[in-house]
Amino acid sequence: MDRETGKKIRLVALDMDGTITQHRTPLEPRNRAVLDALAARYRLVIVGAGACRRIHGQLGGYPLDVIGNYGMETGEYDREKGELTIVESHTAAVEPKEEVRERVTRLRRLFGMERFAGDTVEFHPSGMITFPLLGTKADIADKLAFDPDRSRRRPLYPVVREAFSQYTVFIGGSSSFDIVPRPYNKLYALERYCARRGFAHDEVVFFGDDYLEGGNDRQVYESDFPFVTVDDYRDFPERAQAVL
Repeated sequence: MDRETGKKIRLVALDMDGTITQHRTPLEPRNRAVLDALAARYRLVIVGAGACRRIHGQLGGYPLDVIGNYGMETGEYDREKGELTIVESHTAAVEPKEEVRERVTRLRRLFGMERFAGDTVEFHPSGMITFPLLGTKADIADKLAFDPDRSRRRPLYPVVREAFSQYTVFIGGSSSFDIVPRPYNKLYALERYCARRGFAHDEVVFFGDDYLEGGNDRQVYESDFPFVTVDDYRDFPERAQAVL
């Protein structure tokens, strides 16, 4: 484990894409078996960037809690009903859409990325904004091949962050930037979840892949939560041995 904990672990919190699944792809049987082993010992929660029901669907309905949209939405798995129930949902005020579109258009010109599939920007019901460099309708294979190590987006990150300085900006997904209203981020989300359910920070361990500058797991990585790094979702079974 990257940071040792002095107490017995009670909660395992996980990022999804890149950590336990490939981006936008179903949970594979090998990693599902690891979740089963973890669930036999600990409470599990996904702390994700996407909406709760999308995350739940990508995981094939796996029975665990889900925090979505960086804490703007929370879903609890109801074992009696066998379904995810949304128990908390927040909507943040954002700028007019046309102003956001104009800013994204200027960034596309600057980056030389004026060709894209679908729409130039995605507005989520929560108020979160996604700037998809390849467009909202880009083929999944193109997205996965675009920037697997984030080396193409890291040089662009400071520019996007400056353009949306009133938000928190993340290098999100496989080919996009997530633009998130403050104070929402994964650390804020996990702290609130733990406070409501009585988990101390050193009773929790977080698994994440996106822990470098601009990554959406970065705030948790820099916090006092014990953190296990997963650089490839295929390595998750080996990395999970830290708590198995």
